[in-house]
Parts: sequence; C-alpha cells; structure tokens
Amino acid sequence: MSTSLPPSALALTPADKALVDLARRTIDAATDAGPDEDGIHTMGAAVRTADGGMHAGVNLYHFTGGPCAELVALGVARAAGAAEPTCIVAVGNHGRGVQSPCGRDRQVLADYYPGIRVILPTPDGPVSIPAGDLLPLGFVPPAA
Repeated sequence: MSTSLPPSALALTPADKALVDLARRTIDAATDAGPDEDGIHTMGAAVRTADGGMHAGVNLYHFTGGPCAELVALGVARAAGAAEPTCIVAVGNHGRGVQSPCGRDRQVLADYYPGIRVILPTPDGPVSIPAGDLLPLGFVPPAA
C-alpha cells in the first residue's frame, strides 16, 4: 500500500468486495446516462451494517447539489431498520469503479459515523479507511 495512506488503511476483505459489487450492480441497473453522457443517476453506493445487511442507493444529481449516493444508501439502510453502518462505498456508472466521497459526504460520515470504514480508490487498488481519518483535524463542536 502507498505510504501516504494512514496506518488505519486496510486491504479489502471478501465482504468489502461484495459491497463494491452491490454498488456496481445497483448503478449499472439504475443509470440513466449512456457512456460519456450526463445523467441524473450516475453513482451507486452500498452500505454494510453491523448485522451484515447490505443496502444500496443511487445519487440524484441536481445543479443545486442533490443527494449523493452514499447519503441515499445510508437513508435506505436506516429505513430498513439498520442502525449501525460499518462500511460504505460509492461506484461510478459505466465501469468507472470505486470513487472517493465528496467533501460534504466526508463531513457527514465523520460527524455521524466516524468509525464507519469508507472504501476509497488508490493507485494500488481500493482500501478502506475509517471516516474519522478522512478529515484530520475536522470540525468538533464546542462542548455545551
């Protein structure tokens, strides 16, 4: 693995690879854009929960900042009764593979689920990193 990764970075497990595959299958089935076309649904995400369940969602692109696939997948998991997400990944349509979460998603994950492992692309292949390590020295609200 690259030396620029935090020590918490781990190679993907078989369960992680199954999560990536679910996100890929979800966006492959749901995308509304052809290759090299813009679309409303171009990213898929999947989240694994502590009970081993896997839940998927897709983005809803809008120029005002529609919800990203990761946030949709978290909402789907919660709507299904899952309360403890443990791993999340986003995958682009048309074989674009694992994608890094945007800044807003990183902030949401770090704020609400700092221990969730986020699967990220690297030059050496995907790895998982705790969300809390995505924003070192991130915002911490003052104590009340």
